[in-house]
Amino acid sequence: MLLELYTSAFCDPCHRAREVVAEAQRLVPALVVDERDVAAHAERAEELGITTTPTTIIRRTDGTEVVRAAGAPTLARLLTALAQAAE
Repeated sequence: MLLELYTSAFCDPCHRAREVVAEAQRLVPALVVDERDVAAHAERAEELGITTTPTTIIRRTDGTEVVRAAGAPTLARLLTALAQAAE
């Protein structure tokens, strides 16, 4: 499973999102995390319609997007989303 985290450098909620994602990755070792700064990856962010940071996208191994959420997630919500995406 892949988690894409779209962030920006001066975004306070992005710092919290990074912490939550790191804890989720510690608890779910198979989780692959790809963090992308929207300034450095503006074209990709635009393609995906990313308008808010942080934005989290969870994809299955085949690349299918199964969950998208804007804002800093709580650990409980993120783990629930990962479990739903794995089904």
